[in-house]
Amino acid sequence: MLGGVESTHAKDSQQGGDEGPSRNRGNSEPPRLLIAGTGVAVALCLAVTLVHVLLVFLYVAPPNAISRAYSQQINAWVQPLFSQNWRLFAPDPQSVNRQVSARVGKTAPNGTTHVSDWIDLSSMDDSAVKHNVFPSHTSQNMLRRAWNSYAETHGTDDRPHSERAALIQEYLRNIATDRVTAQRGGTFDSIQLRVTTVHIDSPRPADGSRQAAAAPAPTATRYLPWWKVDSHEAQ
Repeated sequence: MLGGVESTHAKDSQQGGDEGPSRNRGNSEPPRLLIAGTGVAVALCLAVTLVHVLLVFLYVAPPNAISRAYSQQINAWVQPLFSQNWRLFAPDPQSVNRQVSARVGKTAPNGTTHVSDWIDLSSMDDSAVKHNVFPSHTSQNMLRRAWNSYAETHGTDDRPHSERAALIQEYLRNIATDRVTAQRGGTFDSIQLRVTTVHIDSPRPADGSRQAAAAPAPTATRYLPWWKVDSHEAQ
């Protein structure tokens, strides 16, 4: 009898030991919903990446039937955050220094307008880049490229004549608004930009000879019109 009881307990223990690992394996397996969600997220990221690469390729490629047919969609995706050019391979060095400044205005309930002093936005970028081993792309290029794009699309009348020009104008205004808000705080309902252009003198010849002194180019100052700023942008 004792032998039979012991053998029965041994079988039960063996069966329990066989079922234990299987339960542990079942609990350690990730939920099917998590696996499915991860797969969908990966597929979505790959799809967005492929679409982005295709649209950027069509933007920089020579004009063709596809790029002409979908030019509006391509420009809406690429401009202004993913703008591409070939200056990496054929650099066009700056021949002028530009100082972009901004001032803001706030209209009081009685109708009077208080205008602030000019705030030098370019010097803020210069101080962020100077003595910085790894300066950010934002400090180096955001404001400069926004102004270059504005000058290319607006000419001298400061009026947007295309959808892209209106988008660039809004982009430049938002950059200036964010910079001024971070610098001085407070609220305001309008902003104006001033761009001062100073030409850079030509370098001396490699042989050390001196060229005939040329008359220095005059400094040009351009005032942009006052732009309205929504209250939520100025907070």
